[in-house]
Amino acid sequence: MALKIDTFSNQVGGFSFFKAVGHPLTADALDGLLSRLVDAGPVALYDPMGHLGTLAELHDLTRLTVAGVFVQAVERIGEDVLGHAAQPVTALPDCAARTVLIAGFDAARAADHIRHLLPAGAELVTLDAARLPDAMLSNSRKYLDPLNFATNLGFLRDEAGRHTRLVTANYWTGYGARDLRLWLRLFDADGGVLATWEQPLADGVSGIVIDSAEVRRRFGLGDFAGTLFIHAIGARGHDVVKYAVDTYGDADDELSCTHDANAWPADLYAGLPAPKDGERVTLWLQNAHPTPVPAGAIGLNLMGRHDIRAFDQAIPGFGCRPLDPAALFPEQRWPAQFELQAGKHVVRPRYEIRAGNRRNRIAHVNVERVDLKPDPRIAEAARYLGKGWILPAPVLPLDRYRSFALPTPMSTAQDRLPIQAVLYDADGSEAARHRFGMLSRSDSVAIEAGALLNGGGLASGYGHIELIYDFEAGAPGDAPGDAPDGWLHGLFRYEDRQTGHAADTSFGAHVFNGVLTFRGEPQSYGGPPPGLSTRLFLRLGHDLDRVDTLCHLIYPASTPWHEASATELVLTAADGAEIARAPLAIACGGSRLWRASEMFGPADLTKAAGGGYVLIRDTTCRLFGYHGLIRDGAAFSLDHMFGF
Repeated sequence: MALKIDTFSNQVGGFSFFKAVGHPLTADALDGLLSRLVDAGPVALYDPMGHLGTLAELHDLTRLTVAGVFVQAVERIGEDVLGHAAQPVTALPDCAARTVLIAGFDAARAADHIRHLLPAGAELVTLDAARLPDAMLSNSRKYLDPLNFATNLGFLRDEAGRHTRLVTANYWTGYGARDLRLWLRLFDADGGVLATWEQPLADGVSGIVIDSAEVRRRFGLGDFAGTLFIHAIGARGHDVVKYAVDTYGDADDELSCTHDANAWPADLYAGLPAPKDGERVTLWLQNAHPTPVPAGAIGLNLMGRHDIRAFDQAIPGFGCRPLDPAALFPEQRWPAQFELQAGKHVVRPRYEIRAGNRRNRIAHVNVERVDLKPDPRIAEAARYLGKGWILPAPVLPLDRYRSFALPTPMSTAQDRLPIQAVLYDADGSEAARHRFGMLSRSDSVAIEAGALLNGGGLASGYGHIELIYDFEAGAPGDAPGDAPDGWLHGLFRYEDRQTGHAADTSFGAHVFNGVLTFRGEPQSYGGPPPGLSTRLFLRLGHDLDRVDTLCHLIYPASTPWHEASATELVLTAADGAEIARAPLAIACGGSRLWRASEMFGPADLTKAAGGGYVLIRDTTCRLFGYHGLIRDGAAFSLDHMFGF
């Protein structure tokens, strides 16, 4: 029971209509509008823009008495729309409607075109009756401008001494935005409204913090675990609300991190690990829409297997529910991995793993793409692109941590993939190589970095690992799905040998640091490829006296690039003002693990308290980064970083 809506295209970006009719304020207004239409009598539905299907998926139109469905495009005449044969709008005068509803925004022109066709005495209504106020829009002239719906959902919990902290920066000011503010609404697990408020943002690239403990105090709330709807009003340049998420507790051993939920619900998600013995995995399903998710509409299956087992609970509009994979697959253990049949009902889910009675960590699954096909040209391009697609991840100090890598299929086109893992010291020298061979979709094979060294070590004590394609494992094209599709992903797990604390993170591969381009790579966030510069956001911890901030920067290179990076670390105050700078040089193909306390003095870090951050800038190369927090001897967190 997947929703038949368009949410995102990798070619054109996000679609705005589903966001427009799914915004909490618009959802309330539409509920009132539809109730009025029910009382008014038969309704004719006119669909000149092709949005009626999405509207019906996200709002209950079955309560209306439909006098007919009408279209403008001749090609659509006779099409089944909501159980009615679509009629030409020129037939509108012959229907017995008391109201005509145009299923679209900015519909004044479409309304003018058909006023003379209205049935006698019929009222003409458009979705503009439910639009957001102009004061909430970046572009009031084009309602479905993606910048009008720079929104995202967050998972916010404050219960049993456990707290959540969302952190980002006002990066929209870098694109000329001014006087921004966040419109925020907190829903409980059943979709009930706990609080609604606005948070003004200072001009400049200022820090933004939303802490569940502060929200709880401000609104006098009890325990809660629910969804935070975030709308950046006045956005420019980016319609994406990016943020880092820290979970922390009153106890020292509660510390973890992940990042934003991705604002466009997908059909499939993948990379959900099965528990180890003694662990419990909880997948948080957050309904992205105002309409309930029916029981059984979401399911889980082992990756590469067709036995889909349904989640038997309904999820209220904007509500959330925990799913325990072990309830559906009690026999499965790590490194087994699951695929989520999400049907565009939920945003990218977070999962939590509880080990024993106390230790918790949070991470996220990833969007599994359905639009890709195997591409033999990727192997052919290797002679120009060198290593080509690289998925880099930290190898933390071997004497303290165990670092694992698990390839995770992340496209329906991936039936078999040739993959290898290369382990590098911090100076970029190769230390070990592991060939997985040709992995089948149903394979779940995890490796541990230390085991690759056969009892040896790394000169620096730490380094990084790269998952890359291995075209020697088989000739691409020997069987359907053998050729890669450029969407290589992996899950990386880190375990502290002393405390037992752990962290999960996952991401996908890109081509790094080469001037030649292929299929949009090396990826650039600010223009056409190649992307050869770095701008990363490193948030600082919530308690600078007890928690340090760590960062692992990797300089991956598909082909030889500049010998060393020319990286600058810019310590920034909560108001966006620069406090201090520190230089950093990373060897090409190498990495650097560092802490904020090593780069900046206590006095400067104190100035950054309450929402400050470190901007990582390099105009000579593209770095890939991982960030985390550490409370020595107790707990740590780790996740990949985001840029802007």
